[in-house]
Amino acid sequence: MAIPTTTVLVVEDEDSFIDALTVGLAREGFRVQVARDGAQALDLFDIVQPDLVLLDVMLPKVSGIDVCRELRSRSKVPIIMVTAKASEIDTVVGLEVGADDYVSKPYRLRELVARMRAVLRRVPAAVPVGASGGGEALTVGDVALDPDRHEVVIRGEEVSLPLKEFELLTILLENAGRVLPREVLIDRVWGHDYVGDTKTLDVHVKRLRAKVEPDPAAPTRIVTIRGLGYKYEMPKAARV
Repeated sequence: MAIPTTTVLVVEDEDSFIDALTVGLAREGFRVQVARDGAQALDLFDIVQPDLVLLDVMLPKVSGIDVCRELRSRSKVPIIMVTAKASEIDTVVGLEVGADDYVSKPYRLRELVARMRAVLRRVPAAVPVGASGGGEALTVGDVALDPDRHEVVIRGEEVSLPLKEFELLTILLENAGRVLPREVLIDRVWGHDYVGDTKTLDVHVKRLRAKVEPDPAAPTRIVTIRGLGYKYEMPKAARV
């Protein structure tokens, strides 16, 4: 069972899905709050302060994509997009604006709950004031990352990263110069029980490149090792 205090903001305008989710998620131990359009979702978000947002793409008033973009600009809360179409454009756009995962309608409640729990497990616990989170600051070239403060500085400017991008960059920097297989990255960032599409990793890498690379179209830092995975290249001056 999920922790009873875990609150999910369900943003959905179809009554049949609302009814099924309200009953099904409550049985799994979640507290459910419902917004029936994008505008209401934005209004309720600060009031409800959910632990996770289940966000439909097609919504009245404000689209799910725009809601996701707005929520991500002010919060790192996990967001799972729901789309009625399994086309790549829907899923890629959703991930590019900050969603952590996606599901396609129709979906099975068991699969949805598994994804929700996997995403929630990746949210770091709050560190008490005065305590140390134990993570060491990382600096590779002109990229500096502080795990405890969840801060990233790129070429002297602080950059805000969603949770999954932050975790992915952390792993890449920790292993700078080493090839990391796709399976290892997915396991470390999304969990060994992740049941989503593996292209989620590629989308997150693309988003990171847009922030880390001087020229994202010709990446020289987060490089693809064809057939294996990805590697964060060490600066030339730091190579032995």
